[in-house]
Amino acid sequence: MKRILIVDDEDGIRQVIKEYAEFSGYEAEEAGDGMSAIGMVKLNDYDLIIMDIMMPKLDGFSAVKEIQKLKNIPIIMLSARGEEYDKLFGFELGIDDYVVKPFSPKELMARVNAVLNRADSSDRVKSNIEKFEGLEVNFAARTISVDGKRVDLTPKEYDLLFYMIQNRNIALSREKLLTDIWGYDFFGDDRTIDTHVKNLRNCLGPYRKFIVTLRGVGYKFEFEDESKEN
Repeated sequence: MKRILIVDDEDGIRQVIKEYAEFSGYEAEEAGDGMSAIGMVKLNDYDLIIMDIMMPKLDGFSAVKEIQKLKNIPIIMLSARGEEYDKLFGFELGIDDYVVKPFSPKELMARVNAVLNRADSSDRVKSNIEKFEGLEVNFAARTISVDGKRVDLTPKEYDLLFYMIQNRNIALSREKLLTDIWGYDFFGDDRTIDTHVKNLRNCLGPYRKFIVTLRGVGYKFEFEDESKEN
């Protein structure tokens, strides 16, 4: 059974989400603030976290940063604020979705299902290790190294890189990337892709060259294996 952590300082909201989550077949636990959430993540494993932003002791954004240092867990953020800045900042941190209050519990559960399904699909990717010059990608372990040094990515940066590699040398439109990685029900725009590509390139160092910008279209991971040609 999938395990979900619900983090919100409002008891009523936590209870509603928990009821819908359990009805949908998930095991749900609660935390009333960011500090409590971090403590629970240290002690337990969760398949997904639903995280409010405005909370006492530690806000949701700060809690997400700390949790990502501990474990790679998909995160859906909740907020009464629908400002574009908050959404973009959340996605830059690597969250998987952003839901504005007030929200429909049924819609939230649909988003939970979509995020978990994408996570399961990522876990089923091929298990071999591939190298692109000094860039080494381990699909099974979800790790990458640049010139032998481990580099940590956000969950969405891993998803984006793995997807582009699996579709290497193919032009990928921003729309296709949004649909296939974030899901058809994601309410984002092209800047979400551009922001993640920018962050990903920064992490890849000299091997950022493999992610090619296609003006007016999108991106592609461009790499020709010379060893196979000889």
